[in-house]
Amino acid sequence: MNDLEFLEKLLSIPSPSGGEDIFAEYLVAQMRKLGFVAHRDEAGNVVGTVGNPDAERHIVLLGHMDTVSGFIPVRWEGNKLYGRGAVDAKGPLAAFVLATAQVAPKLAEARITVIGAVEEESHGWGSQYLAETMPAPTYALIGEPSAWDCITLGYKGRLLMEYSLTQPGGHSAGEFAGPAEHAVNFWNSLRRYAYAYNQEAVLQGRKGRFNSLDPALRDLRTYSDGLNDYVEMTIVARLPPDFEVDALQAKMEAWAGAAKLTFGGSDPAYQSDKNTPPVRALLKAIRAAGGKPRFKLKTGTSDMNTVGPVWECPMVAYGPGDSSLDHTPHEHLEIDEFRRGVAVLAHALEVLASA
Repeated sequence: MNDLEFLEKLLSIPSPSGGEDIFAEYLVAQMRKLGFVAHRDEAGNVVGTVGNPDAERHIVLLGHMDTVSGFIPVRWEGNKLYGRGAVDAKGPLAAFVLATAQVAPKLAEARITVIGAVEEESHGWGSQYLAETMPAPTYALIGEPSAWDCITLGYKGRLLMEYSLTQPGGHSAGEFAGPAEHAVNFWNSLRRYAYAYNQEAVLQGRKGRFNSLDPALRDLRTYSDGLNDYVEMTIVARLPPDFEVDALQAKMEAWAGAAKLTFGGSDPAYQSDKNTPPVRALLKAIRAAGGKPRFKLKTGTSDMNTVGPVWECPMVAYGPGDSSLDHTPHEHLEIDEFRRGVAVLAHALEVLASA
């Protein structure tokens, strides 16, 4: 299979979170052509396996098929391929498939399963299903952009929250604060709390953004129907390791007063160790390709946050692409970056399969 044609085709099939079916059907068909035993599970994930089906050593490469919304015309500009998902995360998923197909003939004592999960960009249903139903593999790689010469060891946690408040309408010259003011006061309380938490973390030696509490105001909406005034607010808090989320939720309930808070669930931060077989295999492969390996800790979240605490196996995230382009209108993948990522993965998988 031509690697660039495969990647371009993946980008040309829209697959916003919750709308992955057409993409999944194509991916299953292509994986079967490459020798995978492939199907869709009950969650809708694409699951393809190669190698010795009876082997105890099981390597799982977990990527995701879905993207955020927003159409980007698929096009070439020099050595750059533009399209939604080029970086997050169809590029890494394509690299997983191609690298695994390369090493498949050498898998006498191992099996490799490549998974394209659904809904990672929304509520992570695909990875939740895997955490509940799939036995822990020997090793796992999560398909997210790290750059071809970088290894991602961990991701911050996340807390989602919706704030809503309704009050009888009143004149702007009245003496009582309106819903918008209450919402702003709530937001400022959260910001002050995060600032104090982060100052204390620095004093305790926990420096850097990976160890900070970072709230973000994603949306603020006010409206009126002539009788009542309304405000709605969406907040995402990025959580550091070992953060007591229940304590923060209790404080937020106290700050909310008459407002209604709806928590959309939370993901704990997850960080893997540097001294594991997947890390050593990737270090060896990156150096063999002429790179100088680096490590990253990401301030976002990934499927690692979901399956990591359950599988408890050696795990890292890896994939070609510049993660600063995630979710942007300029999302693209450089071809040299992509091909180096495939080569590094193939080398690392061969090491892991024979270790």
